[in-house]
Amino acid sequence: MHISILLFDDVDLLDSGGPYEVFLTANRLAERNDGQQPFRLDTVTLDGQPVTAYGGLGLVPTAGREVLEHTDLLIVPGAVELAGVLADTDLLDAIDSVAKRATSSVASVCTGAFLLHEVGLLADRPWTTHWEDIDLLAEKAGDEGARRHVRWVDAGPVVTGGALSSGIAMALHLVERFASRDLAEQTANQIDYVWTDEARGRPLGY
Repeated sequence: MHISILLFDDVDLLDSGGPYEVFLTANRLAERNDGQQPFRLDTVTLDGQPVTAYGGLGLVPTAGREVLEHTDLLIVPGAVELAGVLADTDLLDAIDSVAKRATSSVASVCTGAFLLHEVGLLADRPWTTHWEDIDLLAEKAGDEGARRHVRWVDAGPVVTGGALSSGIAMALHLVERFASRDLAEQTANQIDYVWTDEARGRPLGY
């Protein structure tokens, strides 16, 4: 399974790095167990060039937008300063192109849900985002889809995570969904993340 984590200037580091560490660790443990890595993992910028995360840390991607043509799961992190990101039509088009493929899934972390809303991915399905921003997004996307006090929401082809470290919980859920519960639990233990039923959130059927 090919997973791409989208990177862009001012991306939140934990939103992108948390899921990256989860999938990277899951691959390492799976290879240790049976020699088979379940995920191909890329970090992607549209032009393949480095970007600067919020706070100034430089990030070097492993690939450019061409790999998105083959991505099975796209992770869209959030940003503290959203205005510039939401105005990036190339970025939105890239997300939209992946979402339109019937075989692909898209997941957001934190305010990444605002980008999903911009391309119409939150319509008629449940979603969540950072607790501080959920009311603002509900004004745009409609309150009927908003799910509060959960760490992530699985709505089939679209999965949304809550605030920052919720991306770790969401990624562990995706390891469970696309690989196995056992591997997800091993991964949580390896990264020393408390993944109780409460921390796992409440999935909505897929």
